[in-house]
Amino acid sequence: MGRGRVQLKRIENKINRQVTFSKRRSGLLKKAHEISVLCDAEVGLIVFSTKGKLFEYANDSCMERILERYERYSFAEKQLVPTDHTSPVSWTLEHRKLKARLEVLQRNQKHYVGEDLESLSMKELQNLEHQLDSALKHIRSRKNQLMHESISVLQKKDRALQEQNNQLSKKVKEREKSAQQISGINSSSLFAHTDFYLGTYQSTNVIDNGKWKEVVLHSSKVQLIIL
Repeated sequence: MGRGRVQLKRIENKINRQVTFSKRRSGLLKKAHEISVLCDAEVGLIVFSTKGKLFEYANDSCMERILERYERYSFAEKQLVPTDHTSPVSWTLEHRKLKARLEVLQRNQKHYVGEDLESLSMKELQNLEHQLDSALKHIRSRKNQLMHESISVLQKKDRALQEQNNQLSKKVKEREKSAQQISGINSSSLFAHTDFYLGTYQSTNVIDNGKWKEVVLHSSKVQLIIL
């Protein structure tokens, strides 16, 4: 005889219900992982317990991307089938979808800052660690890029300042050289000596015993200092 079909109904015993939930949840997550690996399928699984605790699985560790893809697909389907988007039911469904997505984003945000990690399994923690490592690599890469750009700008400014200093130093040296040349010309003009002869004879007046007399001098060499 074959096995009888087990009737599916709510387990009344609270403890048994919790144990069954844990076992079936683990099996469901395992099956989701298997189908994603074996069939190369993009799988996103979301499970809420009776206490409201969330359990999820995403084969590429990016539930947001899967949800966005689902929303795009659902939107395309709605475009093909005309519906009354202004009806209260449509707005209620849209509100629930947005609220669920907001909860996922808020929960992931807590996980990224190291909060509310008790509900995560070992696999989920490893996926979270991988995401954070990848994010840190991008952050460090961007930071290093900005540092190199900043250093390059400072080096350009330093070279420009050095060039300005060299030009100023060159101008100062040229002015000092010009000033020295002008000073040398003035000095040589002030103290230049000129030798020349005064005729063959020269007369002068002298006082001899209280009387003026004219004396004739022979030619002589006279040295003048030109001021």
